[in-house]
Amino acid sequence: MSAETTMMAEQYRLREWADQIRDCQSRPSGMSVVSWCACHGITKANYYYRLRRVREACLETMQGEITAQQIIPVQPGLLQQQEQKDGNAQPGLDISIKGGSIHVTESTPMPLLAAVLEVMRNA
Repeated sequence: MSAETTMMAEQYRLREWADQIRDCQSRPSGMSVVSWCACHGITKANYYYRLRRVREACLETMQGEITAQQIIPVQPGLLQQQEQKDGNAQPGLDISIKGGSIHVTESTPMPLLAAVLEVMRNA
């Protein structure tokens, strides 16, 4: 089998597994993972193996997207001061998407920001 065919087969398998994981995560309340797996003909161990593989593939994709991003300078007029719990003001940028908001500062880790924005976009 060629490398291209192998890669396509793996991507197809990961998509199928991702669909199964979404289905399991939206199972009726009160139904355990073990019960869901039994109904769908897979073992609990196999479900968690698939979950781990799908998560790893997602993280690899996110890593590539994060490193491809560029730093965009923000005009000082857009920055706002936000009071911290200890009373110190911290300059940053407020981003609001679909009713959620995040205050981004120089010290906000890029992977955290990317993950939060992805969750907010998909909410």
